[in-house]
Amino acid sequence: MTHASILIIDDEPLMRVSMVDALKAIGYVVQEASSGLEGLERLRTSRFNLVITDLRLPGVDGLHIVKQCKEHCPGTEVIVITAHGSVDTAVDAMKSGAYDYITKPFSMDELLLSVERVCAVVALREENRVLRDELEKKFSFQGIVGKNERMRQVLEKIKLVSVTDATVLVVGESGTGKELIANAIHANSARRNHALVKVSCAALPETLLEAELFGHEKGAFTGALRQRHGRFELAHQGTLFLDEIGEISPLVQVKLLRVLQERQFERVGGNDTIEVDVRLVCATQKDLRKEVEQGRFREDLYYRLNVVPVQLPPLRERREDIFMIAQHFLKTMSGRNHQEPKALSRQAREVLLQYSFPGNVRELENTIERALALAQHTQEIQVWDLCGQSRCPYAGGEPQKGCGLCGDQEGRRGVKNGAMETLAEARENFERGHILEILNRTGWSRMTASRVLGLSRKGLWEKCKRYGIVRACDDTNSEKDDRDDD
Repeated sequence: MTHASILIIDDEPLMRVSMVDALKAIGYVVQEASSGLEGLERLRTSRFNLVITDLRLPGVDGLHIVKQCKEHCPGTEVIVITAHGSVDTAVDAMKSGAYDYITKPFSMDELLLSVERVCAVVALREENRVLRDELEKKFSFQGIVGKNERMRQVLEKIKLVSVTDATVLVVGESGTGKELIANAIHANSARRNHALVKVSCAALPETLLEAELFGHEKGAFTGALRQRHGRFELAHQGTLFLDEIGEISPLVQVKLLRVLQERQFERVGGNDTIEVDVRLVCATQKDLRKEVEQGRFREDLYYRLNVVPVQLPPLRERREDIFMIAQHFLKTMSGRNHQEPKALSRQAREVLLQYSFPGNVRELENTIERALALAQHTQEIQVWDLCGQSRCPYAGGEPQKGCGLCGDQEGRRGVKNGAMETLAEARENFERGHILEILNRTGWSRMTASRVLGLSRKGLWEKCKRYGIVRACDDTNSEKDDRDDD
């Protein structure tokens, strides 16, 4: 990374000029500052990959520089320069976030070697960021993230159906992202410049829902003090999203069927027929086919709604998406807070992978948001940040009421007696976590991951099978690959 941007902060002119010349000669982009205050000002106005600062500076010392840099520019690494008698202070700087320190007197070769090491780390981090962005772009659509085969089929289906006017019925458990599907369909349709109107059918009683959907005339019922347009009128030429469509009453079902058949209706208490041009997207947690069989839902309406069915799998059935979705939330939430995304510790990744997530993607989103709030002053998100309890089992305490992560026995499979485990268990947990990390960083490419890990593809497949790692061995050419490796 010879084009890395470097800031040198040193009050000794000869030392500062020597470092600037040596770094520029190799191709680094270098700026300099003669004091701590000047260095802080440059950090506020420019972005650097690396800061090299003397610990002893007039006004603001190097330790303060390190702390300010890690707080406001967490992606920037710091090398500190110290005299022989200040090694303890240099260690304090390392604890505050400095990457390395160099003791005076030093040769330029020593400095350049340290800079090269740091820039290699920065380059690898940037490469990983670009790779994550590419993976997210490849396996996402309008905020819907997933590389699970069933989710890939869902994404492809909604991409195809978005450009049509077909009615879509989205079925899935609470928290699986049904509203996101509606948003994506509308945003990629010809109606995107018109309104997307949303109604929760379960939130309103029958009489209010009818008036909400179709509007009402003044005096139509007690409290109707003026004419009011319904959601169908408001969604004219746009899209209407009806959530929990399985909760509507027989009377509303009849009226809804007429709108779908004739594209017209009357307001409650009115006689004028109103024509509308609306694209309908509906969602439900219920099996509407069973509701029809049990007489609670009209069969003719079911067929009108079920033109294009979209079945969303629960998160527990797409575990290979958990890390990708978690990284997506980390990135977006950190961006809103103007912070660098934090990393998940190995144990945090392990627990997320094992947890059953009854609340699905919504629960994962809330978990990540809680962890970010609790881990503001740490480099990594730990498992107790996910839990949200200071005395959770992962910190040596007992399962906490109201915390699914704490109470989930499967998720705490590797945690015994306050996170104590045997050496063999620790070794296996580390190996499993490391394989998962490499697979995620390589986009679950078995060929690339096996090369990084120093294994044959067959050897990697066998370890994935042993540790129950999904997707790593989900390769249509696995048998051929295994023969090639032999």
